[in-house]
Amino acid sequence: MAATPPAWGVQYTLSLPSEGAARAAAAELSGMGHRLTAVRVHDHFRFVPSSFWYGKPSMDPELEGWWQVFSLAVYSGYERTALEPFLRSERTRMVCVARAHGGFQQGYSEGHAATAERVFQRDGLVHEQAGADVALPSPLPKDPVRPPAGPPWKSSEVGEPTALVQAVVAVAERMYGGAEDVPDAVGWLLDEEFAFGEPYGSTGEFLGDLADAVAHQGTCTDTTVEAVPFLMELVCDDNVAPGNRLVLLGDLLRLAASGPAAAVSLADRITALGGVWEESAAEHLTRRAIGSDLPRLLSRWEDENDAARFALAALAALCGTRDQRVLSGLAALPAPAGSSRADVVSLMAALLSDDREGLVPALDRLGSWLPRVAEKGASPSVDLQSLGLSVLPDLVLEDVASGIAAERDLP
Repeated sequence: MAATPPAWGVQYTLSLPSEGAARAAAAELSGMGHRLTAVRVHDHFRFVPSSFWYGKPSMDPELEGWWQVFSLAVYSGYERTALEPFLRSERTRMVCVARAHGGFQQGYSEGHAATAERVFQRDGLVHEQAGADVALPSPLPKDPVRPPAGPPWKSSEVGEPTALVQAVVAVAERMYGGAEDVPDAVGWLLDEEFAFGEPYGSTGEFLGDLADAVAHQGTCTDTTVEAVPFLMELVCDDNVAPGNRLVLLGDLLRLAASGPAAAVSLADRITALGGVWEESAAEHLTRRAIGSDLPRLLSRWEDENDAARFALAALAALCGTRDQRVLSGLAALPAPAGSSRADVVSLMAALLSDDREGLVPALDRLGSWLPRVAEKGASPSVDLQSLGLSVLPDLVLEDVASGIAAERDLP
């Protein structure tokens, strides 16, 4: 007989505009069966003399005077993977609770319930229900069935890491040589220590280092803006293997989507604070830099393979580039009706055409089989165009990943 899986705990954090709103939300969560619920003023430990944070400046001054709810919910009887569809609905429910009381969900953390309960910070505890579990439906909900994928892409080799490094360094030398204005994200490639360093074991490892140098942890900065021409030159360089160029296109997709992605993730917070979304200067300038050089990439459309065209069409959508060649070429890509790729193509077409009416059904179709799209789109504060742009890179990269193959894997 199989052992019962350990109970699973999730601690939710809600931010509310007043103590009264926080206590009302806490009471509602307790009524849902949450085991422990605490209410504290935002940055509570800044006011506790024994705390490391005592007297230190706020890490989030926008929330000065706000209150937070910390609530531990316990789910028993199932492995974590089986709980995922239900926990997704729980996250949406927490967002709704916060919104109903004028606030937003600030985050959540997960772990074994015994550990989560032991480390729960009880300062400001207002509700405790020893041994309480959240009631689970029977049977548990399941993930929706994903449509079949599109036809396989023709494999694009990535080659050996040494050849890639040599090609990338050659582009850096051609563009910058020994000039003093080498972008920070590129300078390390021209350093003697790099030239005589340990060789890379895979192209993916090197491209990962390059992506992190351009945008550390995916965050756009002035360094990112300066490095965009270098990335564009790499994508156009014939000495960079097709599979590696696809990876670089993926990096550009994520950079171009950084603004819309932030807009979606912060939508409820911005609404609760009464603000208006403003893209950061670095995000805006990064996308503009990509868009200004995009015509050069699109001029190679006829010479690209289908996987690269698929990625280029997404990049055009992200940069707001209206190019009839891309729209007509998008329709010619292998994306049979009923496939997941056809739904992604529909999203791209709506974005490329600025078709707001077509955007709604395209997102609805994606959300019917891709839960993260439905979860992000559940908030009335989320702009649908931003949502479409924010999910596009991962949709494209998940699809084209099967077409990126190392030379040793090719027949």
